Amino acid sequence: MQASAASDGTAPQEGLVAPGSSTAPDGATDGFRRRGEEPPWLRRAVLLVLAAVAAYQVAGWAFLNLRSFLGLLFLSWLFSISMEPSVRALTRRGLRRGAATGLNMISIALLVIGFVVAFGTLFVDQLAGLVTALPGVVSSVVEWSNRTFNTQLSADNVVDSLQLTPARIQQIVQDLTPGVVGIVTSVLGAIFQTLTFLLFAYYMSAQAPALRDTVSHRFPAQQQRIIATVWDIATEKTGSYVFSRMLLAILSSFFTAIVLLVLGVPYWLPLAFWTGLVSQFIPTVGTYLGIALPALVALANEPADALWVVVFGTVYQQVENYLIAPRITARTVHMHPAVALGSVIVGASLFGALGALVAIPVVAAIQSVIETYGRRYDIVADTEGEPAGKPPPVHRRQWRRPKRAPR
Repeated sequence: MQASAASDGTAPQEGLVAPGSSTAPDGATDGFRRRGEEPPWLRRAVLLVLAAVAAYQVAGWAFLNLRSFLGLLFLSWLFSISMEPSVRALTRRGLRRGAATGLNMISIALLVIGFVVAFGTLFVDQLAGLVTALPGVVSSVVEWSNRTFNTQLSADNVVDSLQLTPARIQQIVQDLTPGVVGIVTSVLGAIFQTLTFLLFAYYMSAQAPALRDTVSHRFPAQQQRIIATVWDIATEKTGSYVFSRMLLAILSSFFTAIVLLVLGVPYWLPLAFWTGLVSQFIPTVGTYLGIALPALVALANEPADALWVVVFGTVYQQVENYLIAPRITARTVHMHPAVALGSVIVGASLFGALGALVAIPVVAAIQSVIETYGRRYDIVADTEGEPAGKPPPVHRRQWRRPKRAPR
């Protein structure tokens, strides 16, 4: 009947397709091509690509314009998790979390205010003097190297390669010691940024459980347990790591300042802070970079003092590695030096100095989560060193008659 209907010129019924007809579902695209129309999936693909490009452009524009605010927000989070060990210690003693966070922040603020009152003016003056004296220090070191090792280095070329031009030095000194209007503007801007930083840090620390619950409410029960575990591990391990690094930096700065002050090295206060921060927050090479600048300044002033500075840095590094650091970093996540150095390089390449500062805590959080949920396997014994003629040992199974159950 279908063939007769087709021979009579009548249209076939719906759902019945003659063999070889191009109106079959598999040949729908060919039908669109013959009619000069695009298939629906092509239009959707074009719209998705355009939407992805537009989203990328909007995200890049927002990141460039909000970069300073996002950096401040991230530093607030970093500061909040660095207070986590002390906050949890106070909450275990019966103090509420908000009060514990406020007590920690007040204690830190009093310490900072006391340091500024005692050493603020001296620190700024010595820092400005150090920046101004850097070209002379480099020239003195180059001249001493030429006299001692018979080298042919040019002091001007070395200074130019380090970009220590007079215009740059003058600009840095003006930034460090601004005028009256600059002081007022800088103070107001610093107060606003400090209040914003402290406000975000307080709420991130005091409302951390509520924030975790808010995120967990969006997921089922099984995922909620995973989120809670990952959150606690990342907060505890990363906070302990940041807290331990800060404590080690303070101790290193303190002992370095005492040694430089006793030796009579100029600009001892900013040099001590430089040594403490660089040696603790830049892995592997930070120790050498931290002690190199005080040694160079001491070499320009008195060559014998430079030797004592290097000896102190070497001895203190060994004491810190074997006596001080194991006691402080016992409960923190341990990172391989190559991983830590690579994270700092990547963070500095992507986000500058701020990226270099926060790269290690971020990688520490990721590593702690991987260590918790990762799976480890036993190492297979290496049999390549055995003689070729000696077959591997054969373990025979001993068949035993099963014991009868007692009646």
